[in-house]
Amino acid sequence: MIENTSRDKIKELRAKTGAGISDCKKALEAAEGQINLAIDSLRKQGLASADKKLGRIAAEGIIESYIHSSKIGVLVELNCETDYVARNSKFKELAKNIAMQIAASNNIQYVALTDIPQSVVDYEVSIESNKEDLINKPDSVKEKILNGRLEKRLNELTLMSQPFIKDTSISVETLIKDAVSQLGENIKIRRFEKFILGEGLEKKDNDFANEVANMIKSK
Repeated sequence: MIENTSRDKIKELRAKTGAGISDCKKALEAAEGQINLAIDSLRKQGLASADKKLGRIAAEGIIESYIHSSKIGVLVELNCETDYVARNSKFKELAKNIAMQIAASNNIQYVALTDIPQSVVDYEVSIESNKEDLINKPDSVKEKILNGRLEKRLNELTLMSQPFIKDTSISVETLIKDAVSQLGENIKIRRFEKFILGEGLEKKDNDFANEVANMIKSK
């Protein structure tokens, strides 16, 4: 009975992490059979392994699309090292999840913090520095608050810093590193584009009136 339970846990852990049987067995033994602790252990090991792969060239991959209610459209280019991985169902699922993440995120403009132009950083610093609540603060306190606000704002602008919509305990960056660990190749989000129906267009007054009228009729 204990042996069957152990096998079941190894099977469950493999399904959740994609790790090998021996790695799952070792992780479960170290975690005294606790699945969540074993997952954390494997994730840390995987992230260490993934970091070593991040510098490798990733020129293959796919372009994924996602359309939400005919109102929001997303295109994202997700790169890997080989066409073999690009055809993998887990890689395709990752691309779809990232496209959905982009559709659900309101403020993102860049993939990573390193993609943000210095001019944008300078602008955000200027905005935060001139806020009234910082004017009379000591310089040391002001700098600490400013750095915290700036970090928060820049993270809001980047896809990799976002909490993953399907599991907010991890970021998109961690999601990518988990995939690198599982698939054994460097994976990179190269670029994305988001389209919102009517964005930048002004609606005519009579269109707005019709919308209000239709809302009233529907009540």
